[in-house]
Amino acid sequence: MATSEVQTVSAAGDKMRLALAGALVIAALVAFYMLAGKGGLAQWAGLLVGLAASMVVFFTSESGRQLVAFGRDAVREVKKVVWPERKEALQITAYVFAFVVVMALFLWLTDKTLEWVFYDLILGWKK
Repeated sequence: MATSEVQTVSAAGDKMRLALAGALVIAALVAFYMLAGKGGLAQWAGLLVGLAASMVVFFTSESGRQLVAFGRDAVREVKKVVWPERKEALQITAYVFAFVVVMALFLWLTDKTLEWVFYDLILGWKK
């Protein structure tokens, strides 16, 4: 996968692109509320156009390119995973459910036993 180092934006051009992308998101939100009197279609069109423009600007920056590379690496790694067959997945799911039921019964029984010991035997508080 991609390197796990923390990287900061250092180039002035990248800082400008990221600032412009943020400004476009804010402009898209402002356009959404400013176009409230023009109808829902104009409102949503203004919002979507602004957000699309901000995404284009972001993905042209170095951070955007690194995000795309990370996504490609993640997809490549997921393709390497050996997924279980349906039968095996159902068996494992049944084991998990059985374990949950056994643990629930154990905890309930432990709780009731402790309740009986403390309230009935030690304190003498009969229900």
